[in-house]
Amino acid sequence: MHSPPRQPQTLAQKLIARASGRTHVAPGEIVNCRVDLAMFHDSSGPRRLKPMLEELGARIWDKDRVVLVMDHYVPERDDDSRRIVRIARDWAREQQLPHVYDSIGICHVVLPQKGHIRPGMFCVGGDSHSPTGGAFGAYMFGIGATEMLGVVVTGEIWVRVPLTLRMWWDGRLAAGVSAKDMVLHLTGRFGMNGGDYQAVEFCGPGVQALSMQERMTLSNMSAEMGAQAGLIAPDAVTRDWLLGAGVPAEQIEIEPWHTDEGVDDSVARTFRFDAAALAPQVAAPHSPANTHPVGEFGDTPVQVAYIGACTGAKLDDLRAAAAVLRGERVAAGVRLMVAPASLQDQQAAEDEGVLGTLRAAGAELLPTSCGACSGYGGSIPDGAKVIATTARNFKGRMGSASAEVFLASPYTVAASALRGRITDPREVLA
Repeated sequence: MHSPPRQPQTLAQKLIARASGRTHVAPGEIVNCRVDLAMFHDSSGPRRLKPMLEELGARIWDKDRVVLVMDHYVPERDDDSRRIVRIARDWAREQQLPHVYDSIGICHVVLPQKGHIRPGMFCVGGDSHSPTGGAFGAYMFGIGATEMLGVVVTGEIWVRVPLTLRMWWDGRLAAGVSAKDMVLHLTGRFGMNGGDYQAVEFCGPGVQALSMQERMTLSNMSAEMGAQAGLIAPDAVTRDWLLGAGVPAEQIEIEPWHTDEGVDDSVARTFRFDAAALAPQVAAPHSPANTHPVGEFGDTPVQVAYIGACTGAKLDDLRAAAAVLRGERVAAGVRLMVAPASLQDQQAAEDEGVLGTLRAAGAELLPTSCGACSGYGGSIPDGAKVIATTARNFKGRMGSASAEVFLASPYTVAASALRGRITDPREVLA
């Protein structure tokens, strides 16, 4: 007897099938998945989980599969933040959690840098930007505190198998254009609910040409497109990066984790884009979907330029800003703030002279944390026009309800700081 030929599957189907212990799952099915890793931070984690666990008299299913990152309320600036961080630190000690990262960077950047995410894994995070893990060929999505409680006690969670929306990019990005521009363009085109809580997969030569950190930006902001997960098939770039992060070669499996050729249109829809033709993009207040090419912003003045957050202050992002600002000074009356995404990236940027370039241009270095992206730290002045590398520009999100926040790539933010108005970085780089 010959077994029937196996149907081609999407990357999302394969990852969920593995987690649910099955050979095949179909979109729309509800399946129970074993969780390989659960991540939460000082804001989403202990202060919410500790009382619920105590009330249930329950314990953590597997401490080795739990990661706690202190990144939202550090450095502590007031009694409230001190209380939240103290709860997290005390609980971590009490539980003897083996994987705790305190004040060394933003969870979505620290997690892969510490080798916690590998292709084929099924992960959840207590933060809406947890889809970042999808850049490594893992299925990862954000959940709330009640769902996290279920995961932390049982090690399992149910999911509805998603459809896949494939964002296929031909060509390569031009100089001064980055992954941030790609994902802002997609958010502008599809809207903040366009992902319909399905799996978005970024693919094609334009995506394969990107560095690992650039891919992380795409997956991260699949959240802004309304997707559940933002996936990228792992390849040699993934493998090399993970080897550099200390992951043993035998734990990096890339071969099976891709969408099969000939996958049916009923499970995956493909949309095509030309990376080479993409201009730098800017999202106007107050939505990431309010995105247009940079040329449409004419002489919009800016008083604050912010290079920070998990989408905009990784090493590659800092290098991009330095490429624009090398040998230059920011415009009079503009405040340029740089908050590196992790201490590891900050140190590498220091060693390469990247931070020296940014400082010489007039940048102020802020602590390595979520900072203004989560509205914390009070660095965004009231009434200011701000251009930022963050992922969201909802009214009041960055702290000040009267500030107007424009989103852009590190290239565009740096160029705008230089000229004092929203500027196409290609003009400066030329």
